[in-house]
Amino acid sequence: MIDIEDIKFPVKDAFISYEQAFTQAMQSEDERLNEVLNYIHVKSGKQLRPIIVLLSAQLCRGVTEKTIQTAVALELLHNASLVHDDVVDSSHLRRGVKSVQAKWSNKIAVLVGDYMLARVINTITDIHNSRILNIVADLGMSLSSGELLQLHANESMWITEKQYFRIITQKTAQLFAVCASAGAESSAATMKQTTALREFGKHLGICFQLKDDIFDYSDAEEIGKPTMSDIRDGKCTLPLLISLTRAPKDEAAHIKQIAEDLYRDITDPLNAEQEIKSFVLRYDGIRYTAARMLEHKKSAVEALSIFHDSSTKQALLSLLDYAVNRDH
Repeated sequence: MIDIEDIKFPVKDAFISYEQAFTQAMQSEDERLNEVLNYIHVKSGKQLRPIIVLLSAQLCRGVTEKTIQTAVALELLHNASLVHDDVVDSSHLRRGVKSVQAKWSNKIAVLVGDYMLARVINTITDIHNSRILNIVADLGMSLSSGELLQLHANESMWITEKQYFRIITQKTAQLFAVCASAGAESSAATMKQTTALREFGKHLGICFQLKDDIFDYSDAEEIGKPTMSDIRDGKCTLPLLISLTRAPKDEAAHIKQIAEDLYRDITDPLNAEQEIKSFVLRYDGIRYTAARMLEHKKSAVEALSIFHDSSTKQALLSLLDYAVNRDH
């Protein structure tokens, strides 16, 4: 299995600088606010987004102080959006522990998310780069519109494949695309380099989301986290979506009813989950999703073809392999 430490090796020193800057950005003189910020900081995850920013800059003309601050701003924006999303979705868990709104309250979560967004503005303003400012501002709008699109689509739970890809592009893929393109911009990259890295990031993000959707129909014990969470949240993702289009109408209608009952918590969850998983396997929903993921992996590799071979380029390709081959 590919190790994240190996992926960030070409920018290991810059990553230390980023960590110091991000830790400083996640501090406040207000004791209560500081408690929540520290809670978010501790469970920040693998920090893939800042790694993409740093590697993208390094691949072009090298990491600068603007790169470090861009990485901080984007990670702040990402975490703020997660805090707000958990309020919108009434999610009680985030990365296996209580979400901010579950541990404190919706009011605290909204206000802390707003505070982090204000820090994003402060950080980006200090960079003094209008292109990076526009890139980050566009991302903020895309994340919000993507969430609204998903809420609207999920009013009936059932969406089309086109709607599905539009949602994941505006949410997950756009974030990765912006990390890559903003990283390039922070190193004064050419327009050709910035565009190529934006394409790479977009397809990388889609690969990550498709892999997550595959995990949702896996064995919970194998991947070490709960499965079928999307259906329980009222979201239909690609494995089930495509299976429904392949099944006879009466069988598809039966599975839709089971999924809706699971979402409403009015059925035996174990039996419902097993029946839905069996249905998805029977109509090759996982295989189809994996095939689409490999298509986007190929597009991501092609996007980097303009760059000469280097340890940094290989690190980005290894990150792509990690996205596709990870086991959790």
